[in-house]
Amino acid sequence: MKNVFFVGTAGSGKSTLVGAYKQWLDDAGVDAIIVNMDPGADTLPYEPDIDIREWISLDEVMQEYSLGPNGAQVVAADLMAVNIRKMMEVLSTYKTDYVLVDTPGQLELFAFRESSNITVKAFGQQDSLLVYLSDPSLCRSPNGFISAMTLGALVQFRLQLPMINILSKCDTLSEDDEQRMLDWYTYPDALYGDLLDSDSNPETVVGMELFKAMENTGVFGEIRPVSAQDFIGLEEIYAASQLAFFGGEDNERE
Repeated sequence: MKNVFFVGTAGSGKSTLVGAYKQWLDDAGVDAIIVNMDPGADTLPYEPDIDIREWISLDEVMQEYSLGPNGAQVVAADLMAVNIRKMMEVLSTYKTDYVLVDTPGQLELFAFRESSNITVKAFGQQDSLLVYLSDPSLCRSPNGFISAMTLGALVQFRLQLPMINILSKCDTLSEDDEQRMLDWYTYPDALYGDLLDSDSNPETVVGMELFKAMENTGVFGEIRPVSAQDFIGLEEIYAASQLAFFGGEDNERE
């Protein structure tokens, strides 16, 4: 089985997309299960097959360590690694094509703590990829777009996994706004030109330097507009994951 980790900033629509993608896979006859890795989730728009909350309760962490919600989230993120063996024992009982992993709402709690590497290795690094959600509300300006790109590149560098970039919640964008963001990612010169047109303020100067760094590392390429609400782009996520895992061929589970 192959693991698809959905990552992104808080509010980027990870859980909603995981639920919609699972429904799309079901309709397409592709077997998949969902693993919820967010111990702080109050409600979920899907029924998880495996749920970290069975082993970690945020309320119990707050009481045991005398912490507020933010501090408890940090401790809970580290406790995920402590409980990962139990989760893997449950996961080993499933025979499925894809494991859709819904990561914690706060991106930094999953991507930038040592527990993340332990978790990815437990799932199987060679059988995993990232779907990185860029929130359009954070990408409307050239500087905001470059900030989102930089964060995505750092996540990929940290976890050392192949990554699919998507522009989430594209149904909230006008056609012009969506096309502009797609052009920024596909054609670096378009982003560079819009940066030059920005006012010469400290943010723009930093943005130019980050743009140069991103261009040198080769992160520009393809980004896919996706809407969980309107079921837009879900087939492209599947095609990209098939390409990453199987060279584009349809996988046939034994």
